[in-house]
Amino acid sequence: MNEKIAPFEDKMQKSYNNLLEEFGTIRAGRANPHVLDQLRVDYYGSPMPIQQVANVSVPEPRMILIQPWEASMVKAIEKAILVSDLGLNPTNDGKAIRLVFPELTEERRKDLSKDVRKKGENAKVAVRNIRRDANDTLKKQGKTEGISEDEVKDLQDQVQKLTDKYIEKVDEAVAEKTKEIMTV
Repeated sequence: MNEKIAPFEDKMQKSYNNLLEEFGTIRAGRANPHVLDQLRVDYYGSPMPIQQVANVSVPEPRMILIQPWEASMVKAIEKAILVSDLGLNPTNDGKAIRLVFPELTEERRKDLSKDVRKKGENAKVAVRNIRRDANDTLKKQGKTEGISEDEVKDLQDQVQKLTDKYIEKVDEAVAEKTKEIMTV
């Protein structure tokens, strides 16, 4: 891999990783502790991720158990879940919080898969924008650094191959997540 296009590959990889993180927050009927990743809970005046103030486990396929290290955090964690857009009702027994994931309806599954495709499309747009930036940068470098047109063309071909690779990875991730959502 040429050092001139390595930074662009890093950017494409970051776009892909970001997509995978977004997919992790989409719940597909199964309990996934990553749906809590975006939530912050007030811990003595500082917003903290739930995973840093409690033990998060999955005792059953459709349940997340949150056990705060301090009993005083139960209410704060419950409140953070209620005001979030997760659509889950926490069950609080005073020491721990249980999140039970209901079976998804067919309509909700279709909405989620539409959302997955939209996020995938956004990731592909990001990858294509990186390709455009790479090509523009390579053209400018060709003029300023005296790189031959053939060399610039070769580098642009390598960037195109990278783009194709990441677009394919995004398509595979979208197909996999859609299959996971649509599986009853």
